[in-house]
Amino acid sequence: MDRPKLPHVDTSSFDAEVLRAAGPVVVDFSATWCPPCRMMEPVLTGLAAEMADRVTVRELDVDENPDIRTRYGVLSMPTLMLFVDGEPVDRTVGFSGAGSVRRWIEDGLRTIAGAVSS
Repeated sequence: MDRPKLPHVDTSSFDAEVLRAAGPVVVDFSATWCPPCRMMEPVLTGLAAEMADRVTVRELDVDENPDIRTRYGVLSMPTLMLFVDGEPVDRTVGFSGAGSVRRWIEDGLRTIAGAVSS
């Protein structure tokens, strides 16, 4: 049985799906040739389903979208970036398990909530 795939964004859809999104978005900057990126995909697919009510998760192929990779200074893959209101607010680099990525997302969401309530 095929696993669900993360929805992809690219140069033509990035602004609409990430920068103008109604809520927080995690973007997985990855590459098809990157073994840690392939290991990260099922982690992110599971978390995307689990946390769908709080965050959107998208994947961006850095080789097919070098302009976006350069715009955000992504040098290593996988790089996860949390975007809120069109701005990158946090990033993490390298493979991490589901628990670590979940904590990273939740910490970012708490920080955002704290900034809004201040």
